[in-house]
Amino acid sequence: MAVHIPGALVDAAYAGVGRPTLFRLGGGDPEVAHETTLDWLAWWGRTPARRALLELAFGSRGTPVEVAGIRFGGPVGLAAGMDKDARALMAWARLGFSHVEFGTVTGQPQPGNPKPRMFRLRPSHGVINRMGFNNAGSEAIAARLELAGVRRGNHAAGMPVGVSIGKTKVVALADAVEDYLSSLRRLVHLVDYLAINVSSPNTPGLRSLQGADELSGLVRALVDEAAVQAEESSQSTLGPVPVFVKIAPDLEWSAIDQALEVCAAAGAAGIIATNTTLGRDGLAPEDRPLAGQAGGLSGAPLTARALEVVSYVTAHTDLPVIGVGGIMTADDARAMLQAGASLVQIFTGFIYSGPGLVRDINRLTTDRLAVPRG
Repeated sequence: MAVHIPGALVDAAYAGVGRPTLFRLGGGDPEVAHETTLDWLAWWGRTPARRALLELAFGSRGTPVEVAGIRFGGPVGLAAGMDKDARALMAWARLGFSHVEFGTVTGQPQPGNPKPRMFRLRPSHGVINRMGFNNAGSEAIAARLELAGVRRGNHAAGMPVGVSIGKTKVVALADAVEDYLSSLRRLVHLVDYLAINVSSPNTPGLRSLQGADELSGLVRALVDEAAVQAEESSQSTLGPVPVFVKIAPDLEWSAIDQALEVCAAAGAAGIIATNTTLGRDGLAPEDRPLAGQAGGLSGAPLTARALEVVSYVTAHTDLPVIGVGGIMTADDARAMLQAGASLVQIFTGFIYSGPGLVRDINRLTTDRLAVPRG
């Protein structure tokens, strides 16, 4: 009978050895640490035996929840941005994640912004990035999922799989809808849900697609195409793939109201709140010299604002909400769930706390201390 390695030992190993080692790689370049982590996890996910060992060391399970017709094995998923190209596809479920959102992927492959483009703010427990949707393109991602045997609804990766789609940088805003549609058509039969990213600050003009008219046209086009694809496919019994919309934390309340109204009217399946912020509030004094770096800020400085936005969104829509942003501890996740989020996703918290954070969030829904949603 398998015996899991004690959580305290896993946490101590990550805090004492794993994180310091990663943070020193590449002379402290966070992107080198990021790529090394993906390479390591991809290796561990490559065979059944390695996956079993990974789960033995780090695996955890939460209480299942159903959102938009999809059954998730627990409350916590991996946010978009960590594994853009699905390189560690088979490893994430073994770390306790209930789902993974790959991407953001674009209609065409692109290298992203010039390096350096990721900055670690250690005293603030934050990260600034201006990656710029660096990815191999939706055709390559689709091929990788196909090769791994991943299809919508089959949980071949051990969990539901989502993909965030965005606009290719060289594509004009006037042609954005067709660019998104090209990604949807390639991925719709492979993934369990799609997320529309119109809220990254790192692609020029992208956030303008959050305007009411622009967002309405985009969401309607993608939802309608998902319906067409469902009718024409062998997966028609599953219905159209759910389409979520990811919004920025920097929107005014009136703009959020408009976005929620548009998403509901256009047939979106849910809201993902939030993305990274252009704000620089909450930085430790030691990190102030980095405040001028362009890009989106994530991590602890975003915790309060992300929770504020999620609380507002859940109070103003009947659509399910996935809470993202500044979830650094299990208590942060608890607050999101209490605010009405159906699921949470982590990224920067995983960087700073490792797989122990996934385990602790899963325990929120399985132990006696779990707090009912309100």
